[in-house]
Amino acid sequence: MKDSYSEITEYINKMSKLSNRNHNILPEMYREHNVNRGLRDMNGNGVVTGLTEVSTIISKEKASDGSLIPCHGRLYYRGINIKDLVAGFQKDDRFGFEETAYLLLFSELPNKNDLEEFSRELASYRSLPPSFVRDMILKAPGKDMMNILSRCVLALYAYDENPDDISVENVLRQSMQMISTFPLLAVYAYLSYRHYHQGKSLHIRMPDEKLSSAENFLHMLRKDGKYSPLEAKILDLALVLHAEHGGGNNSTFTTHVVTSSGTDTYSAIAAALGSLKGPRHGGANVKVVQMFEDMKASVDTDNKAAVRHYLEQLLDKEVFDRKGLIYGMGHAVYSKSDPRADILKDCARALSEEKGFEKEFALYEQIAILAPEVIAEKRKIYKGVSPNVDFYSGLIYKMLELPYELYTPIFAVSRVTGWCAHRIEEIQNAEKILRPAYIGVKEERPYVPIENRA
Repeated sequence: MKDSYSEITEYINKMSKLSNRNHNILPEMYREHNVNRGLRDMNGNGVVTGLTEVSTIISKEKASDGSLIPCHGRLYYRGINIKDLVAGFQKDDRFGFEETAYLLLFSELPNKNDLEEFSRELASYRSLPPSFVRDMILKAPGKDMMNILSRCVLALYAYDENPDDISVENVLRQSMQMISTFPLLAVYAYLSYRHYHQGKSLHIRMPDEKLSSAENFLHMLRKDGKYSPLEAKILDLALVLHAEHGGGNNSTFTTHVVTSSGTDTYSAIAAALGSLKGPRHGGANVKVVQMFEDMKASVDTDNKAAVRHYLEQLLDKEVFDRKGLIYGMGHAVYSKSDPRADILKDCARALSEEKGFEKEFALYEQIAILAPEVIAEKRKIYKGVSPNVDFYSGLIYKMLELPYELYTPIFAVSRVTGWCAHRIEEIQNAEKILRPAYIGVKEERPYVPIENRA
């Protein structure tokens, strides 16, 4: 028997070398076979695989000669500019996440009565089955909140009396339950981790049906249940901005692919969670904060030349995690600007003044200017690089005193709304299972009897 479940044995080490030696797919082979690796064309644009009404991303406009040129990014939820949506509920000093969820699910802005009824319905679903927290979270504490979320979502299948019904009515019911219970699952998973793995006191606070999703998150997370109005409004805004981002992002595309097979809602959402967990997708905001912490520990951040040199070292894989990335800079779609980052920047400034983080916010502003210059020089990328949504969201979560472990789960708490909207849309439009093609490039060879093998 193995000494440990996690043990990598001498045999595994030997066979991994064999696997690597036998891997012969070279980068130039993708061009040879005309394959859009990563579902991207030679210009880095996503290969179009479907149509959606849920959201639209604009990052390029037609020039007078008909060519496409980068423009300042725009994001639309069901045809409504995200900046107009945010300005609308902020002008009325309202929380916006519930209104956004209604819009994404039903393709209409709710009137006052619609919004009140929808919010009450969400609040009625804001609970978990009896003993679920004890049996699924407290009795099996884990170190990764996203994995606990996935496990809990799959476990909820067993409590659903009609889990496999994929009619729009039933999936809508399941979707509203997911949107309502994700904050509970994320917070309780963290509190369990904090108690069992960090030796801290355990508290489990019940949600308050009179509070918004953002307020409930802070209310349940904090031992005293207290938060400032600005804290709740900024977390609410972060939830709005992360709720949806087109059908082509990795986790939403995963939702479409898995949904097209005819599987249940719990399996589809668990698959999306697995995608979002990856540091190339939902985990990037943690990397931004950790990168800044490393920068502050490594160089004098009051010295602009030293900061610039640190950014150059990042790209040269000499510092931090040596991945050659400046986290929070650049986006697969946007070039000139990410509209979500533009909105969060103003909020980060306001929160920094309330929390005494003005100096740190100034450093972020400095990096937002320097990083595109350094990237253009080192990478010869001139199409435009700007801060993305992760650049400021990590700073905001830090100022809200939220633990690193919850940064990506907060993304999931928000994005489950978009996943559910896309799942319903796929069910309404599905005719065939989504099945991309791969080209086999291993040459044919004869079978060799075992006694003749080397």
